Amino acid sequence: MGFLKNIFGSSEPKEEKVLPWQALTDVSQLSEIEERSKTKTQIIFKHSTRCGISSMVMNQFVSAYDLDTDLDLYYLDLLSYRDVSNEVGYKFQVIHQSPQLLIIKNGVTVAHASHGAINEIDLMTFV
Repeated sequence: MGFLKNIFGSSEPKEEKVLPWQALTDVSQLSEIEERSKTKTQIIFKHSTRCGISSMVMNQFVSAYDLDTDLDLYYLDLLSYRDVSNEVGYKFQVIHQSPQLLIIKNGVTVAHASHGAINEIDLMTFV
């Protein structure tokens, strides 16, 4: 029976990993993120809920994320909050991409990536 489980997987539901996301829904939150970044690294994940690539990258990010990492995580549904997404680009000086990850420290973007490059960033170097 173990052989068949290895091939077809278990019928038991897999426990879903949940990250401590904070919803980024208002432009006013960007000033808070900037201020908090002076004492703790802030991460913004811009996600397009209608894009298969964005969903794949998000799933990979969640799977690889170490829950013990001391970062603040913000999730931005850029289709629902396009004005916030646009302001993220202006405020933190990045050209819009989707999906996109921004790492904010001391009020500025210290790293950013989009698409598959998101999962190549070692977040621990920014803690």
